[in-house]
Amino acid sequence: MSLLSLPPGAAHLWYVDPDAVDDWYLRAAYHSVMSPEEARQQARFRFIEGRHEYLVTRALVRAVLSAYAPVAPRDWVFVRNSHGRPEIAGPNGAPRLRFNLSNTRGLVACLVARGREVGLDVEDTHRRGETVSIADRFFSPFESASLRRLPAYRQRDRFFDYWTLKEAYIKARGMGLAIPLDHFSYHLDEGGPIRISFEPALPDDPSRWQFSLTSIGGRHRVATAIERRPDEGTIAVEMFRCLPFEDVPPKA
Repeated sequence: MSLLSLPPGAAHLWYVDPDAVDDWYLRAAYHSVMSPEEARQQARFRFIEGRHEYLVTRALVRAVLSAYAPVAPRDWVFVRNSHGRPEIAGPNGAPRLRFNLSNTRGLVACLVARGREVGLDVEDTHRRGETVSIADRFFSPFESASLRRLPAYRQRDRFFDYWTLKEAYIKARGMGLAIPLDHFSYHLDEGGPIRISFEPALPDDPSRWQFSLTSIGGRHRVATAIERRPDEGTIAVEMFRCLPFEDVPPKA
């Protein structure tokens, strides 16, 4: 089977509805490629939904990486950095692919690129819970004020815009919540590309990052943060719906 092309100036986002994986053969195939450590982690989930979502997540990342490299899905080796982000550790000679994973109820996604940091977050906007009060506690004062200036009926949607973008950035940096969420702000009311600014306590260059924000199925918000090289143009982000081990090439 020929490998898929992933140009240097592109990033690919693959996604799957875990509820669509209801074939026993596919589930067995997913189990067969997990490492012993992954199998132990899956068994720790208390509820069957969590075990299934984890199974699909591990199958997705292994299938996606193998779409671009001559490596069998079961042969990928992963490690976590000091902040818990998974990264490729093997096999020897594997290409310089970078990836990031995110999952929520009804959606599992993987973002992959070559030789650049990437971050991804997906959220179920139908879930219950506080929104604006969370923004007041954890977002920057600029973002919180911008959120509250909106009509009440728009605040929940804007909250998820901010939340997914913030998660995508801290995951791209590989530092998770070691980066305080109020140390950087997104500017979403100005038209044009999504902009970011940083507090002095968080040194970074806004031009280093490209962000995107979209929705899937009207229910899930999806945000990406992709590292850009100096003077580089826009990075093309393509999205593919797939079932791991069944759709290659993936369904658009």
